[in-house]
Amino acid sequence: MITFFKEKGAGLLLCLVIAVPSWLLGKMFPVVGGPVFAILIGMILTLFFTDKGICEAGIKYTSKKILQAAVIFLGFGMNLTEILSKGQQSLPIIISTIATSLVISFILYKVLKLETNHAILVGVGSSICGGSAIAATAPVIQASDEDVAQSISVIFLFNVIAALIFPTLGSILHLSNEGFGLFAGTAINDTSSVTAAATAWDGIHNSNTLDAATIVKMTRTLAIIPITLFLALYRGRKEKHTEGSSFSLKQSFPFFVLFFVLASVITTVFQLPSSITAPLKELSKFLIIMAMSAIGLNTNIVKLVKTGAKPIFTGFCCWVGIACVSLGMQAFLGLW
Repeated sequence: MITFFKEKGAGLLLCLVIAVPSWLLGKMFPVVGGPVFAILIGMILTLFFTDKGICEAGIKYTSKKILQAAVIFLGFGMNLTEILSKGQQSLPIIISTIATSLVISFILYKVLKLETNHAILVGVGSSICGGSAIAATAPVIQASDEDVAQSISVIFLFNVIAALIFPTLGSILHLSNEGFGLFAGTAINDTSSVTAAATAWDGIHNSNTLDAATIVKMTRTLAIIPITLFLALYRGRKEKHTEGSSFSLKQSFPFFVLFFVLASVITTVFQLPSSITAPLKELSKFLIIMAMSAIGLNTNIVKLVKTGAKPIFTGFCCWVGIACVSLGMQAFLGLW
């Protein structure tokens, strides 16, 4: 333990120092969110401190292991029985939007010659649950910190736009309260932005769509499980057939996702009260912010801007596709 803190303590402390104000800023500006503030602060600091020195080992540990721990704690906020019972109506729409985003990102990966990790992270982040999905997927595909920062930035951009315009768009389209809950829950990526959009809608229409939108969003989050397991097996199979590869399924398998599932099962079976699950969910959010601090510290903001056009266009196409399919499926199912 003493050796651990001697090697990694300085980097962990630096990430913690960045994470605390980022977490507070995320509370003040939920549409932006703590992870984005953490990445931005980290990227700005690394412009002046390119040599991480004694902090390097701790920063690397935070961007990898702390990120995986955040995903595990996220599972304690997932009561599977409650989510599936309340969210089953949205399942056809969720499946359709996820498929749409993944297909669009795959097509643009081929057409634009997009980097593989950018295509995967933007596609998964757009379709499932933004930063949480990216956090779960990145270790599986061995994405670099710059890949993660690029993808988080893209997701953030369209989260903010959606949170600002979707309540007005829903009113123009004459969506019902239930319809807007489904729309926000399936077509906005990050939980904080879903909450912001639903709260704005409730303020305009004096309704209570926030709970419904949140349940739909949590139902989407469950897609982390099959997506990450598929990517792990696909990557493993691909590496196995690569000449000279020393592939090991045990090393590449995302065991932290299994712990995420175990945490969800514990919450469901033992019916853990919110007095227990709420702090664990908050801890998960804080650990994600802390990990994003490390990712920001390892990201070159100049390179990020220069290489951002293709990922942004991919994110835009995924975002528009998801929104259109969400509304189209509601109309098809007679919910709109």
